[in-house]
Amino acid sequence: MSPTGSITLRLLQISTFQNSSFMGTEGLCFLEDIELGSLDKHNWNIHIYQPWVHAALPPGDWKVKEEMLKIYLQKVTYVINEGATENGVPYPFVVQCRAGCEIYPNRTSRAFFYFAYNGQGILSLDLDNGTWIPSQDTNISWYFLGVLRNYTSLSELAEVLFNETCVDDMELLLRHGQAALERQELPVATVFARTPSPAQLLLVCRVTGFYPRPISVAWLRDGQEVPPGPALSTSSILPNADLTYQLRSILAVSPRDGHSYACRVRHRSLGTRSLLVPWGHSEVVLIAGLGAGLLAAVAMAVIVVLWVQRCRKPQQMEES
Repeated sequence: MSPTGSITLRLLQISTFQNSSFMGTEGLCFLEDIELGSLDKHNWNIHIYQPWVHAALPPGDWKVKEEMLKIYLQKVTYVINEGATENGVPYPFVVQCRAGCEIYPNRTSRAFFYFAYNGQGILSLDLDNGTWIPSQDTNISWYFLGVLRNYTSLSELAEVLFNETCVDDMELLLRHGQAALERQELPVATVFARTPSPAQLLLVCRVTGFYPRPISVAWLRDGQEVPPGPALSTSSILPNADLTYQLRSILAVSPRDGHSYACRVRHRSLGTRSLLVPWGHSEVVLIAGLGAGLLAAVAMAVIVVLWVQRCRKPQQMEES
């Protein structure tokens, strides 16, 4: 679930046009970050990965939606290929589509439909009135705008799929997939240091095994949060093989700068608590300081004892 509390159903399409007669399409479907299924690139059948998806959608309804999706893919493939051939667009090229719908906590919804060419966004479809809008002022954006604008049946089909059917289907999926959406896994954090040069020390906080994806990782210097800057860098959140996530946060410091450092992790699975992992060097310094103090105390005690004994010796001689 996103920080705003909304939930998104996303369909991702990647179509590779090798030439005017050969094209391959792949697709994925996600409810938030849960992969629901994929598109078979050979026959455009849909493979479901989550067993509760079948329970959410009756077989008859699912068959209708699968056929609607195939019709959409046939139309969009034909339109793009025909336009590219007539206008001399160089092959090969890749067209990507990201479409779906988002439901907000107040039960309102928003549908979206974006087109990209060779990795760059070029068009979006206003699903409320069926009009295409260029994402940037480039020749390729205006070219595709001219091609798609002439095929109103494609925009009408997309409007039905994503502005109506998508929201209805997500309501059903949310009822049956609630346990998967509410799954929580606690983060595990470790802190260690690297020394790329004698003048620099890199403190690394590795956080892994957490779910869901949103997480907050910060460094504390003497209990105060380190602000963003060139010394602080955090990786993007990456997936693990067990369907959890990981990231790393690195802080560059000077060796023996005299400060204490700790990595603080906040995550939904922790509730109102925070995971605080100090850098091990601060513990070594504490132990070393305690040892030095103890040695100093012992040495002082020995000196006092010797001084007392020395003072008592003349007194004993006089008494004898």
